[in-house]
Amino acid sequence: MGPGALDDILASVRMPSSPALLVGLGVPDDAAVFQLDGRTTLVQTVDFFPPIVDDPRQYGAIAAANALSDIYAMGGTPLLALAIAGFPDDLPAAVCAAILQGGADVVAEAGAVLGGGHTVSSREPTYGLCVTGVVDLAQLTTKAGAQAGDVLVVTKPLGTGLITTAARADGCDATVLASAVASMMQLNREAAALARACGVHAATDITGFGLAGHGAELARASGVALLLDGAALPALPGALACAADGFIAGGVQRNQAYLEQTRGITGHAALTPPYRALLFDPQTSGGLLLSFAAADADRFVALSAAAGRPAWIIGRVGAGTGIVVR
Repeated sequence: MGPGALDDILASVRMPSSPALLVGLGVPDDAAVFQLDGRTTLVQTVDFFPPIVDDPRQYGAIAAANALSDIYAMGGTPLLALAIAGFPDDLPAAVCAAILQGGADVVAEAGAVLGGGHTVSSREPTYGLCVTGVVDLAQLTTKAGAQAGDVLVVTKPLGTGLITTAARADGCDATVLASAVASMMQLNREAAALARACGVHAATDITGFGLAGHGAELARASGVALLLDGAALPALPGALACAADGFIAGGVQRNQAYLEQTRGITGHAALTPPYRALLFDPQTSGGLLLSFAAADADRFVALSAAAGRPAWIIGRVGAGTGIVVR
């Protein structure tokens, strides 16, 4: 669902709250946060979607990594997951089992426990997780902490939506898809832990609203502007070629239209069409967008590279509002 449609729905919904709900829909973030005591908070999220790749085990693994990412973006440690699945009645049992196994393997990799779940019959396969984690209140990371003068870092290259759209139309090489799948299956656990160690000010994970959409949420929550260097956006191998060939996910137009209508972005029209598509491309299990003091950003990037997990500086934080592409 696009951000505009979601806003329209939530505008008319009244929800109960509590003083213990530290993060909810009031200022949207990546997961809900509920305070248990003076130090301990629960972090909870849910995410599921139809297949974006043909291999059922990879699909389950990607969906699980995507759901777990919300916990990592908040600085939390996942503890317990419940599977959410909808399967067509005629889908072979072996395929269903492979989807569930792919998700279970990634939950185990994250050091969490899969405690069960719920299934229904559906027209097409749907799979994901509800995940509960914990975070010390002092370590809680939200979208609201970015400060003018900070430097912006992303921890995975962009373009999963462009590549999977091309793959569905047999429009990209198998090695291009394999690189995107490997990126989507990679947990954000190590990046989040290193970000905390380097004093991260604000964080969000980049998923369906794209870099621009999730960046605009971070800018709004922090009361700042994100000044992005369009030429510095890292792309997955083949992603820009997919965009140039016209393989543009529908979410690209929705994300761009929403930010333009809400005046959440400027300067993007000067980008080449492939880079503009990359900016708005809906990501699945994308990386983290992080805001650091300048010296801490340099240290994070250096330590990430040393650990074999490159990260990229893509801009800085300044006074103002929204996304400014330069």
